[in-house]
Amino acid sequence: MRKPSRTAAPAALCGLALLATGCSGGSREYALPKDLRGVPVGEEELSPLLQDGEKLDVRGGLLATSTSICSVGVDDYPSVDAQVEKVDTFDDPMGELDSFRFTNRRAMAMVPLPFDGAGAMGDRNVMISARCAAPGADHPVVYISVGERAQGDVGRRRADTERFALAFVPSAKKEIGCTA
Repeated sequence: MRKPSRTAAPAALCGLALLATGCSGGSREYALPKDLRGVPVGEEELSPLLQDGEKLDVRGGLLATSTSICSVGVDDYPSVDAQVEKVDTFDDPMGELDSFRFTNRRAMAMVPLPFDGAGAMGDRNVMISARCAAPGADHPVVYISVGERAQGDVGRRRADTERFALAFVPSAKKEIGCTA
């Protein structure tokens, strides 16, 4: 009969220590951006939407001056997309015309919103139509979606996305010149 090796226990402890310290690849080696293409963002609101990785990349046009999408990726995987569309009429996020945008659509949990507008959210996205008194932007519509690698728990992901959107919209409104 073979005797147990004296190195088995230290090897197991070493393996557990590597897992506990995050050496298994579960760490962030990138800095969080202070803005998404000209729209300031809070690190506290953005951080839960980004996965661990080595390299963060922000692409797209300036959100305040174009209708392009700002895309944030980590290690070449999509993490967060944001778009600000300037429109002349109110676009109801809970209306039938926009139902195709969502999986499990619901009105946003925080009602009323902390600004004049309406919002809806799905399992991976948010749409908010806000009031704005700026030329050519009576009702900016903000779209935010999160990538496939976002938080696996749907309830938590929805809460994190909503929190980010509620912080992002006032910043976006300010950048496009809204006075209301």
